This record gives sequence, structure tokens and C-alpha cells, in this order.
Amino acid sequence: MSSHTTHALIIDDEPDIRELLDITLSRMGINVDCAANVQQGIDYLTQNTYHVCLTDLRLPDGDGIEVVRWIQKHQPELPVAVFTAHGNMDTAIMAMKAGAFDFISKPVELEHLRRLINTALRLAEESNSTADNSPPLLGNTQGITKLRQQIVKVSRSLAPVYISGESGTGKELVARAIHYQGGRADGPFIPVNCGAIPKELMESEFFGHKKGSFTGASCDKQGLFQAANGGTLFLDEVADLPLDMQVKLLRAIQEKAVRPIGADQELPVDIRVLSATHKDLAQEVQREHFRNDLFYRINVIQIDIPPLRERQDDIALLANHFLQRFAQDCGVNTPHLARDTLSALQQYAFPGNVRELENILERAFTLCEADTIHLDDLQLPRTATQQASPASQRNSHHTDAIDSLDDYLEEIEKEVICATLEKTKWNRTAAAKKLGITFRSFRYRLKKLGLDAEDD
Repeated sequence: MSSHTTHALIIDDEPDIRELLDITLSRMGINVDCAANVQQGIDYLTQNTYHVCLTDLRLPDGDGIEVVRWIQKHQPELPVAVFTAHGNMDTAIMAMKAGAFDFISKPVELEHLRRLINTALRLAEESNSTADNSPPLLGNTQGITKLRQQIVKVSRSLAPVYISGESGTGKELVARAIHYQGGRADGPFIPVNCGAIPKELMESEFFGHKKGSFTGASCDKQGLFQAANGGTLFLDEVADLPLDMQVKLLRAIQEKAVRPIGADQELPVDIRVLSATHKDLAQEVQREHFRNDLFYRINVIQIDIPPLRERQDDIALLANHFLQRFAQDCGVNTPHLARDTLSALQQYAFPGNVRELENILERAFTLCEADTIHLDDLQLPRTATQQASPASQRNSHHTDAIDSLDDYLEEIEKEVICATLEKTKWNRTAAAKKLGITFRSFRYRLKKLGLDAEDD
């Protein structure tokens, strides 16, 4: 954005603050107007076009949140940030819930201010465009259309977002879409599965450590917060964090700074935090498994992803997308679903959601003859087709003890592949040919299923 077209509005009743901000922004090539109260600020907003607005919360004739709400109603494309007293997170969160894209604590740190302004200007530039590397959210049903609209809206903000959804619904996909459609798209997107980090390594993983700070710390290590600096940190399965780590995480988010293990001082970090879990986080708070203050801090905006069983009309579109991708990876024609196959998929409840649909189709793609996927190729759990077949009702006990559908499906795939390898006397090339897939695709499946030990 060229300097002669960039305008900012500052609303603050302290002349010294207005002068400091005016000088700082002018040095960035930004033209600045200053207002001393709510009414004067709204008058300026009505008469001029701005690219960013900064407002204090306490003003002589009202509240800065009134300004935020006015902008949300009349100029929703305009990024607005609020000044808050240092450490006053309640008002900062209230402002972000009202529509502010971020907050900045007083006394103002000029470097933080400059970063915030640059991010705001990127938000203003990109408000009507979607980044090329934003992942597609496929579907035309009402739930997914609403989800896409929510993503566009929250991507204009830097407020923490909590993404709620069952396993397999695509929570990381939504987090990536928020990142790549927002003002931080050029920065890193760092996803972390909180349940996969051993408890004793958690602090080092999140905040880093200095060489020699503990046994085995042979060099300095950058933590996930520093790795996400200038971008987005996505905390998946955040409910799995132990309580003592929740305290440290809360402090890092509130102070926008981390202290690596063994370091003398904190390091400032500029990140947006997105989090998700398949658990009911409010219920986890009630059970005292999750801290209320951290929940309040990360759940400024909540997005709910609909389960696949509520999106039956999207199944054909999703199925075609997955099959095209599998075929492209293997260099073969895209198979199509027989009519009864599609009907069975649309009637199935998909407890594992979109991820389960992808797994079922990947296996069917491997096993199908010619270019058509028939009902038998799906190998749906028997409970899904019980009504159609009395025999399947008699055999339903096979699926009664299944703990994980993904594990069950992998076992079936393992059996098919091992049986084929035995028939071909463990000739992998012949086995791949017999299964109708490329050797590369066959090796991929062996690796995924842990059957490639002799390659190591």
C-alpha cells in the first residue's frame, strides 16, 4: 500500500499519546488524524476513509468499545485495535469479542505498535481476497457455507479462536484456512498436537531451552512459540495439556513473551493462537481438568465444525475429490462410485467423519476392479448395512468390540495386502500389479501400515 494513500485514525484523550503515535506512524509513511473522544472519532470515520483505527478504551464521553461496535456495523472491513491498561485482559477480550482485531497494552511499546500496524494494513489489503495456499473447504450444505463465512470474518482479526468439532471433521484444515486468509499468511503456521508431547518435554518444546540448562541440553533449542513468531500457533487437542502447563501457556499468551528454560529473561513473541479439541472444553472446565482462565483466554471466538452426518449432500462432492486425488497420485483413471455405493455412503453415520470417508475410499480405490467402486469394495462396518442383510445382522458381533474404526479398517487393509504378498511369494511388484495399484502407491501403503520393516 503506497504511503500517500495510507491513512490511520487515532482516538485517545491524552495529547502526549496522540503525539507519540502521530510521530511513529508518520515515520512509517502513514497519514494520521487524531480524535480526543468517541463522538469526534465517529465524525472523522464518517467523513474520511481509513485503513486502520486505534482507539483507547476509556474516553471522556464513552467507551472505545462503542467505536469498535460502530465500525463493525458501518465499516466492517476496517481493522480496529484498542489500547488497554497493562495486564487488563478482561477488557482486551471484551474488545476482541466486539470485533477489534487486536489490542495493545499501555505504556505502548513502539516495536509492537509498528508490527500491529503492518499486520492491520495487510488485513485491510487482503480483506477481499483469499490466499492461494488457503486449503479448500469443500461442500455446499448450509453448515459448511456458514463455516466458510465465519472463517472469512475471523481471519480479519487476530483474536484467539477455539475450533470445536468431532475427531476427523477437519479442525486443522479450518485453522490453516484462518491463517492463510488473514494478515499473517506470509508468516509460519505451526501446528502442534498437545496430546503427543511427553509431559517432561512439554516446557522445552513450547518455550525452548538454553544449552546446558538440563541433562541432555547439548545446544540451544528454539521452542514452538518462537518458531511461530510473526505467524500462527495452532494448539490441537489443547484439552490434553496438563494443568501445570496450562498455567505457563496462559502466561505466555497474556504477556506475549516466553522464557526458554535456563534463560535469564523473557523473549517477546508475536503470534496468533488458534486451538482445538474434539472434547467438550466447557465440560472439561467444569470437571476442573482445564483452567477456566485459559479457556476464557483462548475462546474469544468459537467456531463449530458440523459432523459429516449433518452434511450428507456433500458426500458425493467429497468422495469425488478424494478419488481424483488418489488417481492422480497413482497415475491412473479416476474410478466412479456405483449408485448403490454412493447411497450406502450417504446413509452411513461416519463416526470418524471426513477422515473416515477418506480412509474408506482409499481402501476401496486400492481394492476395486476396473474403474467402478462397488458396495463390496467399501467394506463398511457391518453395522452400517445390517438392515439390508439378515446375514449381516447375525454377524454384527464382529464389530461390537471395536474401539477405533480407523484401527479396524487398517487391520482389514493389512490382511488383504499380506494375503496378496503371500500369493505372489512376497514379490512386491507382482503384488502391486495384482491389487491394481502402482508400485509407489503400494510402498506408501506398506509404510503407512508398518509392513516395510525390511526397508530399514
